[in-house]
Amino acid sequence: MNNYKRIRDLREDADMTQKQVAEKLFLQLTQYRRYECGESELPMNIAINIAKLYNVSLDYIAGLTNEKMGLTESALTDNETLLIKRFRELNQYYQGRLTERGEILLEYQKNNIIK
Repeated sequence: MNNYKRIRDLREDADMTQKQVAEKLFLQLTQYRRYECGESELPMNIAINIAKLYNVSLDYIAGLTNEKMGLTESALTDNETLLIKRFRELNQYYQGRLTERGEILLEYQKNNIIK
């Protein structure tokens, strides 16, 4: 597994030191450093504990997906996948506008204004 960059990034995003993570995982600091630097292969049980610690999927740790929770496009319908793709192509302003429209449509649906 070439996941050392991912686990380092997760640790840094959590504002934790290597020592703090090693303690939470019940590892020696030197061993944890080896995993994070890619000097040692990350065992599955440690990968599972890291995924639990940061609330991410093993697929994310392994680099199989860029979605931290492991949601892959194959879990979505074709329409959902297309909608996400188009949404990501929009700039931040238009993403906000689209989100507002979605809220309005949900309100209409809730009040039976549209069917």
